[in-house]
Amino acid sequence: MNTVSIIVLVVLAILTLVQVMRISEVSSEIQGGKDNEVSEKDNDTQGRLMFFVGMGFVISVVVMYIKWGPLSLPEPASEHGSEIDGLWNLSMLIINIVFFIVQPILFYFAYKYRGKKGTKAVHFAHNNKLELFWTVVPALALAVLIIWGLNVWSTLMMPENDEEPIVIELYAQQFNWTVRYSGSDNALGFASVYDIEGANIVGVDTQDAASADDIVTKELHLPVGKPVLFQFRSQDVIHSAYFPHFRAQMNCVPGATTNFQFTPTITTAEIRQNKDVKRHVEEVNAIRAAKGEDVWDFNYVLLCNKICGAAHYNMQMDIIVETEDEYNAWLNEQKTVAETL
Repeated sequence: MNTVSIIVLVVLAILTLVQVMRISEVSSEIQGGKDNEVSEKDNDTQGRLMFFVGMGFVISVVVMYIKWGPLSLPEPASEHGSEIDGLWNLSMLIINIVFFIVQPILFYFAYKYRGKKGTKAVHFAHNNKLELFWTVVPALALAVLIIWGLNVWSTLMMPENDEEPIVIELYAQQFNWTVRYSGSDNALGFASVYDIEGANIVGVDTQDAASADDIVTKELHLPVGKPVLFQFRSQDVIHSAYFPHFRAQMNCVPGATTNFQFTPTITTAEIRQNKDVKRHVEEVNAIRAAKGEDVWDFNYVLLCNKICGAAHYNMQMDIIVETEDEYNAWLNEQKTVAETL
């Protein structure tokens, strides 16, 4: 009923707007179009408004940087994260330099050359030096960003490993994640959606010898300082495994296996001591305390970065980064596929 009411209101609002516009047109015709004439006063008013609104927009960007800048992600917790941040920072530096030069000039010129008697802008039909400048400079900037970005991407997707990475599968489905560890042989057994049945929630082929020591859990633990090769599958729609604190993301595509590798560099216990993280936790817990909610502590998180359905916002999982000994101790407590299926 609510949906029908909203649709009816929207339709009525559109019809009302059409009728108002029609009345305005008829009124203009009766007055011989005089009400559509733009006077010098109108131009002056619009020019001033353009200037003040434009400057307000530029100032609001500065305010937002100051207000919400501290809420950005803490230092990267992976080996490649600093490269991603460096590329991001250079891109934003260029964007901001251009923005804070061009936007004020644009709004000032709109004010200076508003329709006013005696005010006239200089017209350039052609200027080789100016056109060369605004073509070459952006081209060089883009070339630097693209070449650097491609180099970073190729390094991430084809890393040179000093040791064999730990293989872990992340299985996506609306609206949760399941983790499959490769066990002592560091090889995942074959799995398919056609084998999903009962407790076999990720479709592991129990006839595959490599599957016997696989471990299926709802927790994601990672050892610090060890390369991890993630393999991604999806049961239903396209999801996106997003590790914001590790500066990593990869799509999970039904019917295909994708992969991404990174090396965690900061444990969960260590990142909780980061001054920015501690300040953020204090601010969040002050809000939660005012609402009577439980105390919250920081955790790395895995999110779905694709709008995959109604509960997309809730598709997340905590990530625990710990020492290798702690990781091995936890892993040894888990049951293998051979023990559970």
